[in-house]
Formats: sequence, C-alpha cells, structure tokens
Amino acid sequence: MTENHGLADVVLDHDRAARRGYPEAVYCEGKSLDQLRAIAAACRDRGATAPGRPPVTLFTRADPARAAAVLEELPGAAYDATARLLAWPADLPEPTGGLVVVAAAGTSDAPVAREALLTARYLGRRAELVMDVGVAGLHRVLGRLDLLRAARVVVVVAGMDGALPSVVAGLIAAPVIAVPTSVGYGAAFGGLAPLLAMLNSCAPGVVVVNIDNGYGAGHAAAQIAAS
Repeated sequence: MTENHGLADVVLDHDRAARRGYPEAVYCEGKSLDQLRAIAAACRDRGATAPGRPPVTLFTRADPARAAAVLEELPGAAYDATARLLAWPADLPEPTGGLVVVAAAGTSDAPVAREALLTARYLGRRAELVMDVGVAGLHRVLGRLDLLRAARVVVVVAGMDGALPSVVAGLIAAPVIAVPTSVGYGAAFGGLAPLLAMLNSCAPGVVVVNIDNGYGAGHAAAQIAAS
C-alpha cells in the first residue's frame, strides 16, 4: 500500500531569512510528490500573508516530475532543468555586493555549475558563468583572467582530476570555492578523486564543498560577496 505523506512529515523554517539573512532551501530528491506539493502550498500561503515581496525559496535537486509537482502549487516559479532548481518568486532580486564568478571545467559539469550560479543570483549577488575552461587547454582559463580577477569570489566546478581550482587560485587574489563533481571515468570514483585533489590543493585560499554540491558553493559565495 502506498502511503500519502503530506505536510505533517516536514517542519518548514519560515524564520530562517530573518535569523540568518537567507531563506531555507527545499531539497527535493527523496521527497514524495505529495510532500513537495504540500511544501510548495505552504510557501505560497505564507507568501500571501507576508508584507512585500516574500523571501525567495529555492527547491534544489528537482527532477522533472518533482518540478511539476512544485509548479502545480507555484505556477509562477522559475525552473532551470539543467540545474534541477526552482525559484519562487521567479524574478531575481536586485543584486548587491561583489561579483561571483562560477567557472566550470567542462560542459559535463554544467548542472552543478548552474546550480551554484542560480543560487548566488537568487541570494542577491551578481554572478557570471564561465564554461569549458578545464586544464586540458590552459589557454581557455587564461583567456578569462580579466573576469576571474574582477570577482569577489570564484566558484570552480570540476570533475576528472579536479585540478582546475588549484590553477585558478594560483592566478587570482579572490578566495576560491572548489566543487568536485561526479563527472569522470571509473578511477574518479564518482567524484572522490577530484574531492581529494581539491582538499590537497597546494594553492592557498581554496576551500572545498561536498561532491556535486553546487547549492552549498553558491550559498557560501553569496555570503562571501555580500559585503
């Protein structure tokens, strides 16, 4: 028998935006469609009674079926299928603070890179995406140095050998947030090899988030670039 789980299974942290300056995000993977509908409806109802523009709510790791469930209750939400991320309200807040640059080693890293990019933007930062600048062709990253050096913080997303964050950190003054991805052949061990390479970086100023954690990297970047 299939159980019908709804809002009784979750406790939403509506006050997180007031307490921390940034609202709660909803991790969709593993949640039932009914749970997501109930959560989205609660966000909608809360927003209807709040003065002014409600704080943005992000729904992360939403596959098409889960995104459709959220959109049933929040039809005005924005959905990025590559990032598997929904944002409600859909319009971006006016950006403040410094520039966040997200640099992805390859186009296979795009889902994680876009999750970081959109998270930073919806948390109120100006953010730019640089794609396909992996170390297999160093001229590519060198060709984007002006933009990288203009950033307050750079998020570097890479799988395979995970070498790109060390290269970038050796070329710029801003802190680097390294994001290992599960992209790569068998010896990459689903992202473990780039994770260890990034943790062992010899370049100072590199901090590392968990494998495929674009949301965590984008959130940290938004906080660093806030001032």
